[in-house]
Amino acid sequence: MDTYQSYLESLKEYGVVTNVHNHMVNVDGLPSVRIGELVLFEAGELGYVFRIERTIVKVLLFSQTHIRVGSKLVRTGKALSIAVGEELKGSVIDPLGRIVSPSATFRKPSTIREVVLEPIPLLDKRERINKPFTTGVTIVDFMVPLGKGQKEVIVGDRKVGKSSFFFTTVKTQAKENPSQVIIYALIGKNKSDVKRLIEKYRTEHLAGNMIFVVSTSEDSPSLIALTPTTAMVIAQYFRGRGIDTVVMLDDLTTHAKYYREIMLTGGEFPGRDSYSGDTFFVHARLLESAGNYLTADGKEVSITCFPVVEIIEGDLTGYICTNIMSMTDGHIFFDSNAYFNGRRPAIEPLLSVTRVGKQTQSPLKREINHEISIFLSEYERSLNYSHFGAELSQSIKDILKRGEHLYKFFDQNYLELFPDAVQLVLFALIWLKAIDKIPDVSIAGCKKKLTEEYDKPNNKPLFDNATSSKTLSELLTKISQKEQEFLALCKA
Repeated sequence: MDTYQSYLESLKEYGVVTNVHNHMVNVDGLPSVRIGELVLFEAGELGYVFRIERTIVKVLLFSQTHIRVGSKLVRTGKALSIAVGEELKGSVIDPLGRIVSPSATFRKPSTIREVVLEPIPLLDKRERINKPFTTGVTIVDFMVPLGKGQKEVIVGDRKVGKSSFFFTTVKTQAKENPSQVIIYALIGKNKSDVKRLIEKYRTEHLAGNMIFVVSTSEDSPSLIALTPTTAMVIAQYFRGRGIDTVVMLDDLTTHAKYYREIMLTGGEFPGRDSYSGDTFFVHARLLESAGNYLTADGKEVSITCFPVVEIIEGDLTGYICTNIMSMTDGHIFFDSNAYFNGRRPAIEPLLSVTRVGKQTQSPLKREINHEISIFLSEYERSLNYSHFGAELSQSIKDILKRGEHLYKFFDQNYLELFPDAVQLVLFALIWLKAIDKIPDVSIAGCKKKLTEEYDKPNNKPLFDNATSSKTLSELLTKISQKEQEFLALCKA
C-alpha cells in the first residue's frame, strides 16, 4: 500500500475526523468515496467506509489506536483485499490477510482477492450432496452422519468438547483427503487459547493443510466482525480451483455480539436482544457459500462448513442459536450434563439433527442408524422408569445393559481414531449381546484390542469379509458365525 501523501496527490481528496465513537469515526469530506472503500489516516492506520449519510462518512477502524478529532485521512480507491493462494497453507493470518505466524516455507501469495463473498446461484453450479464426510467421531458417523458440502452447526455450552471434536475431524480428514484445505476461523478468542490451540495442531503435524484466520479479544470489533468473511472468501478461492475445503467458524455467537456493537455504535435501530435487523442476513449470506458444486469441467468440489454457536445451560432457544439452526442442514448438540457425567464426546444423539447426511450413508449404516435411534429412545424411557426404584423385569435390565454398552461404544478420546471395520464389528458384538460373554472386559479395552488386531495382515480379511455386508441382518449373521474368533481377539 502507498503512503498517505501519494494517495492525496493522486486522488486529491481528503477528509477530517469530526467525531470519534470508540472504533468508529465520523468524517467530513471525501466527496467521491464509496461504501466498502479503504481509507488511510495520516498516522498510517487503515479504515473501512461503513456508511455514508449525506455529508457524513462513517469509517470503521481496524486498529485499537486512538484517533483524535481533527485527524486527516485520504481515499485509497481500493476495496478491502487480501492475498490468497496455496502459500497460505500452514500459516496464521489476521482478517486483513496479514501474516501473524508464517509456515516454515511461507512465500507471499501473488493472487489478490477482494474480501467480498461471491454470490453463488442456489440452483446453477450446485450439485446434490452425495459423498460422506467422515469425522472419525463414532457417535457422529453412526448417528449424525454428514456429507461433503453440508452446513452443520455445532451447539453447546463453553468448554464441553467442541474444539476436541474439530481436532478429531481434522485428523481424520488429513488421512482421508490430504489435498483438502481446512480453514479454521478463531473469532475474538483469548490470545492464550489461540496460541495453545494452534500449537496443538502443529505438534500433531496437522497444520500443513490448514489456514488459521485469527482475531483476538484485544482486536477492534471491526476486525473481529470481518474474521468469518475472510475465512469464507479463502474457501471460495480454493473452490474456484477445484479444491475441497472445510471451514470452521469458532464461533458465530461472538461474531454476532461484536457485529451488534458495531451496528449500535453506528446508530442502527436495535431489534430482538438489541441485535440489528440484518444479523440474520449477514449470517445467511456467509453460510450459503457452503455446498457441493460443479466445476467447469464437470467435477464436484465442496465447501463443508461448521459454524459454532455457544449457548448457556443448554438453552437452544436463543436468538442467534435459532437463527443459525434455521440456516443450516442440522446441528450437533453437545450436552453439558453428559460432559460433567464423564461422557466423551458429550454429544446427545437424540437431540442432534442431520438433514442431508443420511443420504450419503451406505444402506448398512443407514439401517444401523435407524435401529440405534429407536433403541436409544427406548433406553431413555427405561432409564427414567428405573429411577422409581421398582423391581425391574429382565427385559428392562437387558435394555439398560445394552444401552450402557452402546454409550461406552460411543465414548472416544479426541486423539483416538478407529477403523470403520472395527466399529462395525464391535457394534455387532454388542447388538448380539456376545460381548456379555467376556467377563471383566471393558468396551474401550475391546475397541483398542480389535484395532490392534485389525492392523495385523493376517486378521484383516476376517474383518473385511464380515463388514462387507449390505444389510444389518447380513452383518449380524456373519459376525455370529465368527463370534468366537472376534471374542478371542478382544481377549488377546
